[in-house]
Amino acid sequence: MQQPILETSRLILRPFDSRDAPIVERLAGAREIADTTLNIPHPYSPGAAETWIASHPAGWTAGTNAVYAITLRSSGELVGAIGLAVAAKHALGEIGYWIAVPHWNNGYCTEAGRSVTAFGFEVLGLHRIQGRHLVRNHASGRVMTKLGMRLEGIHRDAVKKWDRFEDIAHHAILVTDETDAERTNRSQAHP
Repeated sequence: MQQPILETSRLILRPFDSRDAPIVERLAGAREIADTTLNIPHPYSPGAAETWIASHPAGWTAGTNAVYAITLRSSGELVGAIGLAVAAKHALGEIGYWIAVPHWNNGYCTEAGRSVTAFGFEVLGLHRIQGRHLVRNHASGRVMTKLGMRLEGIHRDAVKKWDRFEDIAHHAILVTDETDAERTNRSQAHP
């Protein structure tokens, strides 16, 4: 099965293409992005985005990930990335995302997250979707809350980022956590 394209009212979530690599390096390479994420390096090395993008089809085929470029429906402009790392044995997905700095505070991450969460539950058959963020990244925590995730705990000094230890917040939603109204809203977000 080919990785499907997901659509929302303002966004199209599509698989990355090698032509996206220079844009990813420029956008994700912003210090503000690397500073508030767990795994994005700074500086973003030339060629690293191409290698990252090239790994996506094998992950999709193996059932271990579903990574999407977040693009604007109106222009096709790439504004970020979102994905699920999947552990099928446990019906578990871990969500991760970033939005380009010029596009912060537009609700794109929440909109994309709703679509990917719906996809994870309805298409991939996941039971649990979880996410982690640096405690000081309040915006990411708000996104997870808006996705219906519950804060399950804080792991103190759990990671080392740029020579300092960081606390990590863990959030999750179970497919059984949703109300009928939320299921309806989620279904409408994922045509």
